[in-house]
Amino acid sequence: MEDMDLRIFTEPQQGSDYDTDRMSGGRIELGLGAGWFEEEHKAYGIPFPAERMARLEEQLAVITGLWATEPGTTFDYRGDHYRLENSPALPKPAQDKVPVLIGGHGARRPPRLAARYADEFNMPFASIADSGRQFGRVREAAEQAGRAADDLVYSNALVVCVGKDDAEVARRAAAIGREVDELKANGLAGSPAEVVDKIGAYAAIGSSRVYLQLLDLDDLDHLELISARVLSQLG
Repeated sequence: MEDMDLRIFTEPQQGSDYDTDRMSGGRIELGLGAGWFEEEHKAYGIPFPAERMARLEEQLAVITGLWATEPGTTFDYRGDHYRLENSPALPKPAQDKVPVLIGGHGARRPPRLAARYADEFNMPFASIADSGRQFGRVREAAEQAGRAADDLVYSNALVVCVGKDDAEVARRAAAIGREVDELKANGLAGSPAEVVDKIGAYAAIGSSRVYLQLLDLDDLDHLELISARVLSQLG
């Protein structure tokens, strides 16, 4: 698994700031989704429209269209939800093209949108079997769109819960309100060796990048264990 890219992420905290592509020296990647957790939208007064997937499709068209507009020219877009007229499409990112990440479980629209707009397709919190099926749909959609299927990066986002022994795994699962068996089915849970083997199984169905979601931000020993006993085995 020398080519496996392992990344760790946490839930964004209220008040977080995000640098622009220029401020970061061209290191920004854009992950864009339609939203899925209705209760969270209600809690913060954010609309949760039924047509949010259609809005996402137009957002992707607008964002990529703005990036592709040459300096000194303007961009126009007329859709059902968004309209732009004579946009100077500024400022420009530092990169020629900011990598776009799209994910989702839907059988039709996420693969189609990924084939058209994405550099990376992510399958979030899913089993190996479900991930393999969805990767297959994306690869097929890419080829139908005239792209090589291998043009895209295929990745997974998975909750991680590692322990030196069963008791430590159970303690960490309880701390985040999850069951060990469920985490082992749809995430990365168990001993370091078990987790490395599971990552290898995801790699075997085409995943070359895994995002590890850490839910207990106070458990620094967990992070140290992942670094010393999991990450060290992945090249």
